[in-house]
Amino acid sequence: MATSTSVATTAAANTAAVTTKKIRFDKELFKRSVLYNVKTLYRRTLEEATPQQIFQAVAYAIKDQIVECWMETQKAYEKEDPKMVYYMSMEFLMGRALGNNLINMQGYDDVKDALDELGLDLNLVEDQEPDAALGNGGLGRLAACFLDSLATLGYPAYGCGIRYRYGMFKQEIRDGFQVEVPDNWLVDGNPFELRRPEYAKTVKFGGYVTVRHENGRNFFSQEGYQSVKAIPFDLPIVGYGNGIVNTLRIWDAEAVECFQLDSFDKGEYQKAVEQQNLARNIVEVLYPNDNHYAGKELRLKQQYFFISASVQEAVAKYMRKHDDIRKFHEKVTFQLNDTHPTVAIPELMRILMDEYYLTWEEAWEVTTKTCAYTNHTIMAEALEKWPIELFSRLLPRIYQIVEEINRRFINDIYAKYSNVPGVNVQEKIRKMAIIYDGQVKMAHMAIVAGYSVNGVARLHTEILKKQELKDFYEMFPERFNNKTNGITQRRFLLHGNLLLAKWVTDHVGSEWITDLPQIARLKVYATDEKAQQEFMNIKYQNKVRLAKYILEHNGIEVDPRSIFDVQVKRLHEYKRQLLNILHVMYLYNELKENPDMDFFPRTFIFGAKAAAGYRNAKLTIKLITSVADVINNDPSINGKIKVVFIENYNVSNAEIIFAAADVSEQISTASKEASGTGNMKFMLNGALTLGTMDGANVEIVEEVGEENAFIFGLSSDEVINYENHGGYNPMEIFNNDQDIRKVLMQLINGTYSHTELFRPLYNSLLNTQSTDKADTYFILKDFKSYAEAQKKVEQAYKNEAGWAKSAILNVACSGKFTSDRTIQQYVDEIWHLDKVVLKKN
Repeated sequence: MATSTSVATTAAANTAAVTTKKIRFDKELFKRSVLYNVKTLYRRTLEEATPQQIFQAVAYAIKDQIVECWMETQKAYEKEDPKMVYYMSMEFLMGRALGNNLINMQGYDDVKDALDELGLDLNLVEDQEPDAALGNGGLGRLAACFLDSLATLGYPAYGCGIRYRYGMFKQEIRDGFQVEVPDNWLVDGNPFELRRPEYAKTVKFGGYVTVRHENGRNFFSQEGYQSVKAIPFDLPIVGYGNGIVNTLRIWDAEAVECFQLDSFDKGEYQKAVEQQNLARNIVEVLYPNDNHYAGKELRLKQQYFFISASVQEAVAKYMRKHDDIRKFHEKVTFQLNDTHPTVAIPELMRILMDEYYLTWEEAWEVTTKTCAYTNHTIMAEALEKWPIELFSRLLPRIYQIVEEINRRFINDIYAKYSNVPGVNVQEKIRKMAIIYDGQVKMAHMAIVAGYSVNGVARLHTEILKKQELKDFYEMFPERFNNKTNGITQRRFLLHGNLLLAKWVTDHVGSEWITDLPQIARLKVYATDEKAQQEFMNIKYQNKVRLAKYILEHNGIEVDPRSIFDVQVKRLHEYKRQLLNILHVMYLYNELKENPDMDFFPRTFIFGAKAAAGYRNAKLTIKLITSVADVINNDPSINGKIKVVFIENYNVSNAEIIFAAADVSEQISTASKEASGTGNMKFMLNGALTLGTMDGANVEIVEEVGEENAFIFGLSSDEVINYENHGGYNPMEIFNNDQDIRKVLMQLINGTYSHTELFRPLYNSLLNTQSTDKADTYFILKDFKSYAEAQKKVEQAYKNEAGWAKSAILNVACSGKFTSDRTIQQYVDEIWHLDKVVLKKN
């Protein structure tokens, strides 16, 4: 392989000159490697190997070609010493690695040809890889897109997270109910990971803190603790076409002593393995059910476990090359992906003070120049809070540091506001303190100690500044900024929708792969009759592919010529899957009453996981499947409506779904969705948005024009105004609108269940048996507006040329929503990284 050297500059960053190797594919070497791997790993020939063994052999052969560039990238970083971002996240929803690595190596077609020559089908090989169970929803997928963009743009980065053994769970639908089963994604091993025991770290829980006084200073030490060993596993993150390979470092937990023989010999069998059990529990599942105390404790252990290990290693890595820890922030920045990693703040303080003996002031200056915080939620109840008793018992030294941060911050509040007329200082402290009312408030700590606080869509950031975090914005206005989320077009178009990707490239060239705004050149084809027909044919072929998937997995036959109306995302009441299925019930009632009405066939597709302890979310899944059972088996409607719930929604089936969708359901209650990224993936694949003016929908409509989307419902200001005045009375709608009344009565009158099963959903909307607020998410308030928007969808779809024009314009106007743009903004305005740019060979 040839080497190359070049230097490039950007306005945003210092630039490092590097020498590295470009990933270059050698077909004959690859074929020999596959055959060799099958023989040495499994003692089989290619003909004897199982599909899973063939996948492993292919993956190891690809990794061999990645590792050389991975090593060269790291050597370049060591030599040039660029500033690096550590992206700290509890989730990385990576999806399958093989196809994505091939795309970014620019070797997909070469590998496909090589496997064809060996008599193998690349698609079937890819299907053998399980999705890495390292994340759940948009938070984790965003992190994955960001890592892809960081590598593609040439910015040095580590992703830091947990190597979950079973992820959140694998979703099965049994008798219409969600059932959570372990997602044993590591059962056959992960061929792309590298275990790095040389970087193992010890993480301490519990015990107590001792203090010694020396030379006028206090020195703190944690004693009597339990500990686990954090072992890093590294996964390569391949940049597109540039030879850069960054690292996702996920931490596994092992016992410091895996077996205490003396305890076993005494008959204390449980004690003999308790360290092993502690370690195993920490990395078992993503987001343990925290409805009970043990779940809360385990979740906090998880957060501290991966953060402590990551911060320890970041400091150690820095000190291997530098001698002044006070300049740590010049070479390192921590981006905290939501509140989960906020313990990085006191953990960095602990290491700086207790291990490097910095004063509080010195450590605070370093920490507050190192840590930046991304807020992903508007809803106050979703901002993490921990009971003091739990936090202080589990992390005694960390809690001491948090107490001191809080004490000093309260002093700052007094200093700033005590002489300001009309300001109630005690009220300020109540709203802003990090420790208050028996709780440690993680978002407050992230804002106080971070040098940057960003929202993830323009509307979201404005609501944070004006509503939820108003007091903090008034005190620290310079810290607040917006970074509208993005997605990687390489995963969600180039890999997920090969037919459309080829069509786009044929019409505008391939520059869009690394510069998505170039896709705007498609606009001239939006009114071209031939282009419209080609586009709609591609959409139809993708719908046929999804219809085949649905038939195989659900046993339901759907018509690819029907409108594919899709809502796939995490299941939460504010995302309003309930509004969607209530409207399906309403349409079904219309059809039953007017069998000959003009009605374009519709296929409503849902996919979502509900948190294991979230009753109403799980009940919504059961309602969707119950409605599907009734409608799909009613011959009187002649297949005009089909309802499908896709089991175990994940990145891999998402790619198939996005490519096939006609309508993108983005119907969250306005003001509740921080951003959304599914809306961007649908747009990129030519689906039209049916949504509220919420999150990034606002910016999508700005880009594509309201005439190419279907907008309905209350505005965010209207929702907030209702909330500030106690909500509204849904009983008025129930009593005055007979269509809505009929739909709601069907929740409890046996139409879809012979029991009172759906009574809690009915109660949540009408509040007939509770003192709680009713219809918190304005489902009935928005119902008629939603139904009218759905009628507009149907009318628009009947005009194929008009629909094709709007769909092509959605693709053409998606350029803003690339994660490459988002990452460049983080670099320019927050991180100020050193950029490594390699000349192509």
